[in-house]
Amino acid sequence: EWLSELEIREKERTGIKTLKVKYNKVFGYYLEVTNSFKDKVPPEWVRKQTLTNAERYTTDELKHLEDVILGAEDKLYSLEYDLFSEVRERIASQVVRIQGTAKAVAMIDAYASLSVVATQNNYVRPKINDKGVIDIKNGRHPVVEKMISNDMFIANDTYLDNNSNRVAIITGPNMAGKSTYMRQVALITLMAQCGSFVPASYAKIGVVDKIFTRVGASDDLSMGQSTFMVEMMEVATILKEATQNSLVILDEIGRGTSTYDGLSIAWAVAEYISDKEKCGAKTLFATHYHELIQLEEKLEGVKNYSIAVKEKGEDIIFLRKIISGGTDESYGVHVAKLAGVPKAVTTRANEVLRSIERKNVLNEKKLEKENKKETAGQLDMYNYKLAEIAHEIDKIDLNQLTPIDALNTLLKMKEKMK
Repeated sequence: EWLSELEIREKERTGIKTLKVKYNKVFGYYLEVTNSFKDKVPPEWVRKQTLTNAERYTTDELKHLEDVILGAEDKLYSLEYDLFSEVRERIASQVVRIQGTAKAVAMIDAYASLSVVATQNNYVRPKINDKGVIDIKNGRHPVVEKMISNDMFIANDTYLDNNSNRVAIITGPNMAGKSTYMRQVALITLMAQCGSFVPASYAKIGVVDKIFTRVGASDDLSMGQSTFMVEMMEVATILKEATQNSLVILDEIGRGTSTYDGLSIAWAVAEYISDKEKCGAKTLFATHYHELIQLEEKLEGVKNYSIAVKEKGEDIIFLRKIISGGTDESYGVHVAKLAGVPKAVTTRANEVLRSIERKNVLNEKKLEKENKKETAGQLDMYNYKLAEIAHEIDKIDLNQLTPIDALNTLLKMKEKMK
């Protein structure tokens, strides 16, 4: 108001219509007059700065106002800091009480949120035990079920303990729900231990010291670590740190290297984890290495489970239900078809698959012949010869085979069967 009144008064007194009172950090406050009115400037004004189109002046009154205004601003900052310091000191003197209140409010907020979620999604109160038993009836994934409309999420049961049900080998197709199932078990266990109700119709949760997961594919190329190296580092950490009171989730192991290397690693890891002397952790182990289902007969505490699938002609329907028993089908080509891979590729993939399966049968029969004694019976030798003949037929180019060649080939096969 002071500056505005000064500007108006000086305009009327001098007749300088373009007069302005301005401020900058270098020159402070000043009166600015354009060159067209320079001749009307009073002699008592002191020139401060000359510009191309204007002159800047100051007066005794303006200097006084400047001192008052700038001094008031400094005093303002000083007062503000004094008040801030006072508030800070008062809070510091009550910090224990304030932190206690904040903790109480945070706990109320957390529990209220959990109770709202539990009510809205029909969760149940879990029964906590220290016997290591995880018994879940109609367990659900708390996030995935919210993404599926019309209550179409398929619930599944789980039973793990520290004795005969320590390791569950889970086989079945891609996209059928293995990963969702394993993660929901880990989440239900975690939710129960943090005081939440859980998505299930019944849950008995044994306390675990840690939850370990080997899930998904990731790399750290900047550090020279491939996807497989990162996977193996995660496996190494689990094997070193997991105990009999831990819960381990293994979603595929050994897929980043050759088939035999990967199978060997997965087999050895399963053996190590199932051994009570070395680890003995409760484990859900999803794999496409169907050979691992043999572990149920070889190792104590290992059980086989699989995802139920319904075949309808050339198509499959994922029932997303965990059932007892293993499977030797992955339906990878079917999944590729569902993903939109061109028909020419999936058709050729099926042809290659059948060819590989035939060769594997031949190799298995050959190994059986080498390992078994001759007194084991003639039936295995007969089957081996049939497999060998089938392999030779597979290599014959019928378009290039003459009638006499066909007769000679048939004669050779007949001789082999003797």
